[in-house]
Amino acid sequence: MVYEKICEIIAEKMDIDAGDILMDSSFESLKIDSLDMVEIVMDIEEEFDISIEEAENLKTVADLVNFIDENK
Repeated sequence: MVYEKICEIIAEKMDIDAGDILMDSSFESLKIDSLDMVEIVMDIEEEFDISIEEAENLKTVADLVNFIDENK
């Protein structure tokens, strides 16, 4: 559920197919720059009602999924 929702948010923001986003996809490989990341993090915070303050430590989709699972 968390992974699918994250893929949906990233796919919408980056105008890519959610099926192209894997757990081990890095944000760099998805061409997500720092501004995109801020917008994605804001959407994810709203969706999951959490606060992500250390987004620079999150490098892959799996990092983000694990962070959300541990903090919700």
